[in-house]
Amino acid sequence: MFLNLVDKDYWAEYYELVPSPRALNGVKEALAKNTYKDPLQAYEDLNLVFLNALFYNEETSQISKDAAQLKRMLDEEWRKRPLPTPPEALPPTSAQVVHKVSLPEHALASTFPTPAVIGSSADPAPTTTPMLPTTPVLQPESTPQSAFQLAPRMTPAPPTRATAVPRTPERQMTPEIDVDGGGSPEPETTAQDMALDGESDAIVQQLEKGLPRWEGFADVGWANDIPEERFLPTLQAISQYQDSNGNRLASSLEALPEETEILETPYKNPLSLSLIESRAKERKYHSAEFDKDMETLFLKGRRWYEPTSDGYANVLVLQRFYQALVSPEPPSGPPYTSKTNFAGLPASPGIAKPLHSTDAEGVPGVTAYRVSTKDRQFVDSVQYKGWTIKMADWVHLANCDDPCRPIIGQVFRCWISEEPSKKGHPGITVCWYFRPEQTYHPAMRQFWEGEVFKTSHFADHPVEDLIEKVACQFTARHIRGRPRPPYWYPGWPLFVCDSRYNDRERIFVKIKNWNSCVPEEVRKSAEFMPIYPFERPVFPRRFASPFVAGKLLPGRAPGGIGDVIERPEGEKLEGGGIGRKRTRRNAPTAPGRIDMTDRVGQSKGLYVGPPIQGQPTPATPAPHPHQAYPHQHSRLPPRPAVDRSILTAAGGAALGTNGLTERLPSETGKYFDRDPETNEVLWFAAPPIDVAHPPGPQYSLEYLNFLAQKRRRVADDVDGMDVDQPPAKKQAEVRPTMAEQVQKLLAELNVPSP
Repeated sequence: MFLNLVDKDYWAEYYELVPSPRALNGVKEALAKNTYKDPLQAYEDLNLVFLNALFYNEETSQISKDAAQLKRMLDEEWRKRPLPTPPEALPPTSAQVVHKVSLPEHALASTFPTPAVIGSSADPAPTTTPMLPTTPVLQPESTPQSAFQLAPRMTPAPPTRATAVPRTPERQMTPEIDVDGGGSPEPETTAQDMALDGESDAIVQQLEKGLPRWEGFADVGWANDIPEERFLPTLQAISQYQDSNGNRLASSLEALPEETEILETPYKNPLSLSLIESRAKERKYHSAEFDKDMETLFLKGRRWYEPTSDGYANVLVLQRFYQALVSPEPPSGPPYTSKTNFAGLPASPGIAKPLHSTDAEGVPGVTAYRVSTKDRQFVDSVQYKGWTIKMADWVHLANCDDPCRPIIGQVFRCWISEEPSKKGHPGITVCWYFRPEQTYHPAMRQFWEGEVFKTSHFADHPVEDLIEKVACQFTARHIRGRPRPPYWYPGWPLFVCDSRYNDRERIFVKIKNWNSCVPEEVRKSAEFMPIYPFERPVFPRRFASPFVAGKLLPGRAPGGIGDVIERPEGEKLEGGGIGRKRTRRNAPTAPGRIDMTDRVGQSKGLYVGPPIQGQPTPATPAPHPHQAYPHQHSRLPPRPAVDRSILTAAGGAALGTNGLTERLPSETGKYFDRDPETNEVLWFAAPPIDVAHPPGPQYSLEYLNFLAQKRRRVADDVDGMDVDQPPAKKQAEVRPTMAEQVQKLLAELNVPSP
C-alpha cells in the first residue's frame, strides 16, 4: 500500500494537505537513476513515505499502524549500516512541520535515535556530523492507483491540535552482542562461513570503505614548553642516534617519500625529517607545532613500513627516543645510550617476571597480578601527544626487548604519580596481551590473523611509552563486525582475542566469559565497544605458528615450540608421593626428527626447520569451524595416537624422496567430514560395509483413508469387491498364429485353401 502514490482523481484532497507526496517505487527509481547525491536525501524521502501516511490517516487505522511499524524498521535497518546519522528534527517539507502537528503516540518511538556521546568531555568529537535536511528530489507522480492502496481518513485532523514537534529521544549505544551474557557461545556457522574467501574479503572491504575516517590527532596533550633552542639539538640527536650494533636508525625516516600522504588519515601535506629541520632553522615553529609534526612523521613511518619489519622497529625506537628527549626528565647525553631502547620498563612480554619473584637468571620483575593503588591518584583519563587515553582503551606501548612488536595492552587505570621522585607525572596501568610469538605452543597450532592472548600481567607504564591507540575485539564480535568510533578507525591496528595464556604453566584457555576480561567499571556498560555489523559472520584467516612457517627463528622471540602435559590427579610423582604435578616439556626442540605419530602437537620431538632428506613433510590440516584450539594439556593421560594418514598407508618413510604431499585446498576440504580428535579430513579406501538402508515405500495416509471409505461403501453389498483381497489375475490370452489367421481370412472370403 506504500509502493505507489495515491490516485489524484480519487483523493485530490490528499495532494492539497500533503506538501511532499512520496512512494517507495519512486524512491527505488531515483536510486536506480543515481539521482541522490547524498544518502540523507534517500532517507528523507523514505521517511516522508511513512510520515505522510501517519499525518493523513486516523491513528487507529491499520495504515497508520503499518506506517509506524515500517518507520521503525527503516530506522533500525539504517542504524545497522555505516550510513550518516539523520538529523533529529522531522523534514521541513513533512506535513507535520508544515501544519505544525505532532506525530501520534504510537509513532513516537519510530523517530531516528541520536547516538549518545561515549566517554568524558575530553573525547574527540563524533566523526559523523548530522547534515541539514536537503531539498526533496522526487516530484509527485500522477499515475492513477486504486483507492485502497492508501486509504485516507475522511476528515483531516485540524492543524491546530498541537503546536510543537516532539523532540527525538536519545538512544544508548547498545552493542549488537553483549560483552557478557553468562559467556558468549560459539557462533553457529558452517564450514563455508569459516573460510575467508573472496566474498568475505569483499564484505570486510565494503564495510570498512564506508566507515568514518579518523580525524587525526586532537589538540590535547602536546608539549607547549619546548624552547626553540632545543628543536635543532633534538633533531640532530635523532638523526645521529645509533643502536648497539652501530646502525643509524634515522635512515628509515629519511627513506620516507616527502610527498606521500598518510593513508586513512587527514594528513596530505608533504612531510619529512629534512623538511622539519629546515622549518626549525627558519624559526617557523611554535612548541606544539613542532611536537605535532614530529609525531605525524612517526605516524607516517608506522604506516609506511610493514609491521615487525626492521624499518618499522627503527621508527618506533626513534619515536620513543624523541618522547624521552621532550619529557620532563630527558636522558643524559649526548651520546645517548639506553639498554631498554628508552622504554619505561626493563622487560617485556614473554621475558618479564612478576614483582617479588625470585629468578636465578636475574630477569627483573616488573608486572603484578592486580592493579596497584600505592602512591598514585586515579583519574578518568590522561592526554598525551594528541591522544586521550581512558579506561578500557587498547594501546601500543614501547617494547624494550623487541621494538618491532610493541606491547599490546588494555588500560585498567589512569593515574597521576604521587611518589616524591615522580610527583605529578601521569601514567597508565595496562593488562598485557601476548602475541603468538611470545607464547609456547604446539607446532600444529594455528592462529587467527592478528590474534593475541590475554594474560594476568598488569604493568605500570609512563605516558612516554605510548605509541598509538589500537583496538582488540573478542571473537564473538570480531566475526560479526568492526568497532564503532571512537574505539577504532580504518587504518588503526586491529587484533582479535579468543583465549587466555598462562605463561607460568604455558597453557591456553578459551575465553567463555568475556565480561571477566575488561575493567569492572565497563563490564555492565551497554556503550562498550559497539560494532558496525557485517552482512554475515566473517572469520579471519588462520596461519601456522610463526616458528613453523619460517617467519621466526628460535631465539628471535621469547616464545617457541613446546607442549605441556598435566598428570592426572593421584598419579605418583617422581621421588615418591601422590599429588598433582605438571611435567613440562616446553623448551624449543632442536632440529632432528619428525614425529609422524602425533597429530596434536604432544610428541616428544617436533621438528622445526627445512625438510629432512629422505623424510616427507606432513601437511598442516585445516581446522574445523566448530573445533576449538587444541589445548596443550589434558586432565586425562593422552591416548596413543594412531597414524592413519594416506602417507603412512602408502608406505610412509619407505617412500623416501618419491613421496610428494600437498595440502588439501580449503575450498575442497570444506566438503568433507573431519575427525573430531585429530581434525583431519576423513578418507576411506572403500565404501562402508554397514550402510543403513532406507525403509521401503509405504502407503500414504490419503490412500489408506481412501481404502477405508471404500470398505464402508461395499460393506452391505455381498456382490461388492473385497478390497482387502487383491483381485485374481486373469489368464493371459494366447494369440493365434499367422497361419491360423490366414485360414480364418480365406474362410470368410469363401476362397478355397491351397
